[in-house]
Parts: sequence; structure tokens; C-alpha cells
Amino acid sequence: MSPFAFGADLQKERERARRHGLDLGLIAATMVLLLVGLMALYSVGYQRTDSRFGRQVLNLLVGMVPFSIFAFVRPHTWRKAAHTLYGLNLVFLVAVLLVGTNVNGARRWIELGPLQFQPSEMAKLFTVLTLSAFFASRADEIRKPSTFALSFLHVLVPLLLVFKQPHLGATLVILFTWLAISLYAGVPLRYLGGSVLAVSLVLVGGYFVPGILKDYQKERIKALFVHDVEGSDYQTSRAEIAYGVGSVMGTGYLKGQQKQSGFIPEQDTDFIFSVVGEEGGLIGCTLVLAAFGLFFYRVWLIGFQAVEPFNKMVVGGILALIGFHMTVNLFMNLQMGPVVGLWLPFLSYGGTALWLCLSCVGLLLSIRMREKPLEF
Repeated sequence: MSPFAFGADLQKERERARRHGLDLGLIAATMVLLLVGLMALYSVGYQRTDSRFGRQVLNLLVGMVPFSIFAFVRPHTWRKAAHTLYGLNLVFLVAVLLVGTNVNGARRWIELGPLQFQPSEMAKLFTVLTLSAFFASRADEIRKPSTFALSFLHVLVPLLLVFKQPHLGATLVILFTWLAISLYAGVPLRYLGGSVLAVSLVLVGGYFVPGILKDYQKERIKALFVHDVEGSDYQTSRAEIAYGVGSVMGTGYLKGQQKQSGFIPEQDTDFIFSVVGEEGGLIGCTLVLAAFGLFFYRVWLIGFQAVEPFNKMVVGGILALIGFHMTVNLFMNLQMGPVVGLWLPFLSYGGTALWLCLSCVGLLLSIRMREKPLEF
């Protein structure tokens, strides 16, 4: 296919999409991923007394509230409320450090009756909205180094509060999102390249300088190079075994051997994909990745169609946010990256994580519908 034919197809897709409000492809991909997640969680808790399946169904029902809010509120409303959202974000992040629940040495959750709220998760979406509004209000000054410097200061305060919890994974998400939105805003590539180099040096330095990274975080990084199947490399090694057991066809739904024996810690959160790999095999993994591929294509297409700079940057930020989560989580599962506690979008157990994903989908649909031209 020639590039001209591909361009013509994109133009046809753009015109077709503008004639219809809802993005059925995005909705379908989201529903498939949610269904796979619920099936995997049910399988993890099958014949166990500590199943989290019921709580995740409740989380999904509650998640319809933020989904509906972001789907029906016009995107420019969030731009107007950017200062309020930024302040609210800081309030939540400070509150969790003061009154949050301490679990395994990390203070990340606020108890809300039967539910837990994790401010660092919604901080990611707040950062997307407020940073996009920041750049949109300085459209004529995007190429100035002062604008790029101020954008970093914009994310620096929530970044430090999240790192303080500590939550290295969420810190990296916010950093990556900042770079992605800056790219969508039109910041010169030399600034972005310099920032990537600086962030890389800080991360490397943090490993060697005492007091920056926790000991367990250093052990997880070390496990990439020095394998210890009985120590810090235990989770990823067991996940690797699960994929091997699953082979091409999988062991069958509810029949995972590694899962039944409880060999993989946190299998309903960080390592939920190992359930898919063991019980669905290579075929199951490929189908899930295809659903993610459709999801990201539809998100990219919404950004491609967007005319308003604010909307385009928001879509770029969401694409980076969810894409970074998926990539890092799969790298964790496949021993290609350190375990940094990043969930797999739509599949992993977690209330606030699921609410964040549903909020992003609602916001994407809102942008998709509002970008449609008026027809008389």
C-alpha cells in the first residue's frame, strides 16, 4: 500500500468518525479489556476465601460515576477549572501523607468506608488536565525555554509529594506524561532530549546516592542483572514459569497450576497478565495485546482528529499515561524491566486504578463527541 493510499484511508476514517458521536471501537476495546480483567480476577480467587472479584465488580460499578462525569462534562470546563484541580490535587497528596494508611512502609491510601482511595492515581489525570491547560494558555510562547522550565515546575510539586509516599512507579508515570504532553504542545525537541538525559542521570545517580531510593527499590533494579529466584527475582521468575506452562494454547480457564498453588505474589494486581499467559497461553496473550492495540489506535485517532490544542494535548497525555502503564507492567512480567508497582490498565485489581482508566475513557469520548462539527 502506498503512503498516499494510507493517507486517503486516514482521511476517510476522520470524515467517517466526525459523522458519528460515539467511538464504538474505543468502547469495544475497553469492554473486552474489562471483561478479561474480571475473568482473570475471578480465576485468581477461584476456590479461595480471599477472592477480590466481588470488590472489583463493586469498583467497576462505582467507576461508572467518574466515567459519566468525564463523558458528559465539556472538555473546556476542565481547562477553566485547571487552577482548582491543581489545588485539589495537592490537597489530596498532602492529606495521604498526613492521614493515609501505611501498608508495607508506603503511605498511599485513604480509607473511605469499604473502599480505598489512592490520590497518586488521580494525580496522574489531574496532571494531564492542568499541564495541558498550562500549555494551551501559553500557545504563543511554547518554544521559549522559560515556558518549558515553568511546565516542569508545574509538575514538580505533585511529583515530589508522590515520590515521598514513596511511589517510584507513579513518579515515573508523571515524568513521562510531562514529556509526552510537552511533545504534543510543540516544545522543541532539543529541550525534550536534554530533559530525558537529565532524568536518566538522576535515576542512575539515585541508585548510587544514599537516601534517594529505598533498599527494596534498589534490589528490584539489581534483579534485572543478578537473578535471585529465591529473593528479589522470585515474582518475575514464577511469572516466567507460568508463561512456560501456558505454552501456546494455555492450561484452560480456572486451571492454572502456578495460580492454584499461589506461587506468584500480587497476582491479582501487578502480575495479573501471568494468569492470562498461563491459562490462555500465547493465543490468549495475543488476543489481549490485540485489544490493547485497538484501544491505543482509537485513542491516537481521537488525538489525530482533534482541532483544539487543549484537547489534543489531553489525548496525548492519556495515551502516554495508559501506554506507559501497559508497557512497564508487561516488561515487569517478562523480566525486561524492574518491578515498580505499576498495574496493567483495566485488568489489575484496584479501585482508584480502575476509576482512573474509566475517567480517561469518559474524557476521550467527551473530546471525541465535542470535536464533531455542527450539522444543520
